[in-house]
Amino acid sequence: MICFIIHSTLINRLRCEGVARTRQAVDPAFHLLAYGALMINNTFHSLWDRLQQKTLNQQFTNRLIEGLNCSPFEANAILDTVYEVFAPQMDTGGQQGLGDIHILCTGIENSSAKPLKDATMVRVRLTLDGGEDDLAIRHASGTVALRRHRLERITHQAYQQGGLLTLEDIAYRLFNCGVRTLVRDMHHFREQSIVLPLRSTIKDMGRGISHRSLIIRHWLAGKEYDHISKATHHSPTAVANYVSKFKRCIWLAGQGFDTHTIRFLVGLSAKLTEHYWKLYREQPIAEHRRKQLQQDLSDQSPSLPQKKRSNER
Repeated sequence: MICFIIHSTLINRLRCEGVARTRQAVDPAFHLLAYGALMINNTFHSLWDRLQQKTLNQQFTNRLIEGLNCSPFEANAILDTVYEVFAPQMDTGGQQGLGDIHILCTGIENSSAKPLKDATMVRVRLTLDGGEDDLAIRHASGTVALRRHRLERITHQAYQQGGLLTLEDIAYRLFNCGVRTLVRDMHHFREQSIVLPLRSTIKDMGRGISHRSLIIRHWLAGKEYDHISKATHHSPTAVANYVSKFKRCIWLAGQGFDTHTIRFLVGLSAKLTEHYWKLYREQPIAEHRRKQLQQDLSDQSPSLPQKKRSNER
């Protein structure tokens, strides 16, 4: 189309200037201008093909095709996988602050039953050194307070980016301290009713009584599911499940069932069963929550013996 326009324009111009048609046919300059664009247009695609051959992507796929005898489709699939895995590490466009560190940790979507070697890993950016803020905390409260401040910060940062740290990650890869030191720090947070979003607490792994106890304490104090969910980093569904099991445990204990039977019927450990009963007897309960609990327990009464009989059969 472009060549046709140039060709027509030149003919009309030459006609206006009174140039003979025979001169038009033999004038080299005319042919150069009229058909030169057509020659450039023919080489346009080959030019980009040559340029594409010089890219790193094409060099990589060529190596795969020649060295591993892959098809072009397979080579491009491998290239896409390489980008998916290594592109975040090669990305230099993001802004990384001073004191930040990148680390791989298990993704939040992994279940507790999945071994770490098979779990999906995510890359998270953590602020290991907060600069002046960290210095101010150390100056005012000492190194223990600074470590606990950093512990709370990095666990929340990983959780917000879809990852869950473990105590081993923090002790051996970040803080260079003992796991027992972090266990003492976790006890400090539990005393303040703070649950850190670690893999053990979010996925109910290890010593799970602490955060379950905190969820029940919040509920008995009259707090709603959405507030408890935000405070303990558990979904409202998980909170509701804990409360439901607590109610069933309390009803069975009130009916005189022993610990072994309760743990079998409700699906709890013996230690947690005893802990729930102790909470019910010793934990202050909000008035409206006590009335709700009494109503819920009376509604549960017909169903629980049925479950007991079905299990006994």
